[in-house]
Amino acid sequence: MLTVRTRRANEAGLTLVELIITVFILSILASAALPVMRFQVKREKEKMLRRDLWEMRSAIDAYKDAADRGYIRTKVDSFNYPPSLQILVNGVDIKGKKVRFLRKIPVDPMTGKAKWGLRSMQDSPDSTSWGGQNVFNVYSLSTGTALNGTKYSTW
Repeated sequence: MLTVRTRRANEAGLTLVELIITVFILSILASAALPVMRFQVKREKEKMLRRDLWEMRSAIDAYKDAADRGYIRTKVDSFNYPPSLQILVNGVDIKGKKVRFLRKIPVDPMTGKAKWGLRSMQDSPDSTSWGGQNVFNVYSLSTGTALNGTKYSTW
């Protein structure tokens, strides 16, 4: 009976060295996972930015298509592009029906604001200021760099 008690006393619990080694291994694994999570968050924001830009550009194209077909009256110097992003949200009357091209102006995931850079047909392709005549293109106002090395403002 005495041998059973001494054997149980020797096998009970973890030693301090085993516990320190376990904590050390877990901390190494956790520190390796942090950069992966940061890249995943950035990748998701980039995906949202691409989707938002595509959605707004599609709405601009739909507006222009309707104007080219004569459904929307536009100014002569507008090249049938919308005068602002807000008009795509507010909508226009087409044959007695209110047609909206966007539900809302999306929030730029890189800046956290619903403010976008705009270009008109009259602006140069690399211009950073909007001429105000029409909205031909939109871009992010973020100065950050994407995972592929390009600037978000060039997307």
